[in-house]
Amino acid sequence: MTDYSLVEDTFFESFRGKYIRALITAEDELTAKEAAYDSTSTPSSVIGRIEGGVEGPLSKDKTPDGRPGYITQYWYSIDNLKKYELELSYRIRQDILVKPFTSMFSYTENPIGFIPMMEQVGHCGDGYEWEEEIYGREMIHVPIAVPDFLIDKELGYGSGIMGANFWYMCSSKEAVLEAGRKIIDAVMEVPGACTPFGICSAASKPETNFPQIGPSTNHPYCPSLKKHLGDESKVPQGVNFIPEIVIDAVDEESMKNAVKAGINSILDVDGIVKISAGNFGGNLGEDTFYLHDILGI
Repeated sequence: MTDYSLVEDTFFESFRGKYIRALITAEDELTAKEAAYDSTSTPSSVIGRIEGGVEGPLSKDKTPDGRPGYITQYWYSIDNLKKYELELSYRIRQDILVKPFTSMFSYTENPIGFIPMMEQVGHCGDGYEWEEEIYGREMIHVPIAVPDFLIDKELGYGSGIMGANFWYMCSSKEAVLEAGRKIIDAVMEVPGACTPFGICSAASKPETNFPQIGPSTNHPYCPSLKKHLGDESKVPQGVNFIPEIVIDAVDEESMKNAVKAGINSILDVDGIVKISAGNFGGNLGEDTFYLHDILGI
């Protein structure tokens, strides 16, 4: 039987958001990987922009154009499709289209709607772009200096779960990095889930002394403030680091599978003192999920 004694009986709060699941392909695996990670970097939903993550690679025998690819997710928490289209276009234009021989395909299963790509992406062709049927899809062909960029005419979107999380409290730097990498690898094995922040060093809280910057440091959980805060500190004895893993997933099942896989991957890592989760008493997120329920404890 799996030993879950390190896992605190607590919960995290999550949010509902719209996501686009996409596939980026290129002539070589490295270019596809770079485009995927560049286009999903800087998760910034807290300031009304895109939050993204990489699910993982897809072999060329499973892609529409027979080239190596990476599956990505692009999330938006605001109910404004035109703004979603614009914010997503920045990522596509600046991080994917500019890389040699890339293409982008809609990869959302059973989409609830579609976002068109001509106005904000296709017109990078300055009026010389055209539409064509290729790979059994309606694609936009954007002429560029290293010919050429192809993208689906529309990208399908769905509704899923943002902000699932757990904390793994560590005594050593080595545990932070070893466990974090194990978690990310484990989540990549779960279809439909991603870790937009990777190993996240900055747990946040909504209330702040500086409203202009949005969420700020969750000070009771900062190990460097333990002596300064005294009884207000919530850092357990022996804990020197509290990294967080944030998970976005296309549905509840994928999210729970990812959380469970991530936690299971680190139970035997030396230096893990406790596994917990970030919440605000259930007053912030739309849904609450208990770690023990997910793990079947």
